[in-house]
Amino acid sequence: MNRKCLKTMIFVAALMAAGGVLAAGLLDVSYRPLAGKAPVRLNEKYAGQVLLVVNTASKCGFTPQYEGLEALHQKYAGRGFAVLGFPSNDFKGQEPGNEQQIQEFCTLTYGVKFPMFEKVHVIGPETTPLYRALTQATGVAPGWNFHKYLISRDGRVVANFPSKITPDDPALVAAVERELKAPRR
Repeated sequence: MNRKCLKTMIFVAALMAAGGVLAAGLLDVSYRPLAGKAPVRLNEKYAGQVLLVVNTASKCGFTPQYEGLEALHQKYAGRGFAVLGFPSNDFKGQEPGNEQQIQEFCTLTYGVKFPMFEKVHVIGPETTPLYRALTQATGVAPGWNFHKYLISRDGRVVANFPSKITPDDPALVAAVERELKAPRR
């Protein structure tokens, strides 16, 4: 094996290792369930699952997407899929309530059963670590409420969808199904 080939192999191995660290680190964070007390370590609770991480708000034009997110969660949960909701008040104050109010709204108005977590910042100087990592991995920060990030079974961000893309959009559904069929890398 020549020197150039060896250097290339070492470089590729280093890139793969760095990607593995990034993938493992993305979900290496803890958040409390909405209105809950005990933090949940995402990489432990959701290891090996395909995830759709969504920043939510109760007083937004996109709020009816809660219904579609719940339907998507129910349809694929048995195959190792989960929607994870993170309420945020970062866009025009469209999530002004406290966590108890948000939980009641989601449950009573839209029948949300998918996991919802504590209210967080998804943009700006107080951005929570998960959203900092999602933005860094994709180069795209949420532009509004209901931005969606699709995470593969091995913890890599494989797609992201702006707010206007609904949970039943064929491109989003196809991406979820592709990831559910993919072997763990």
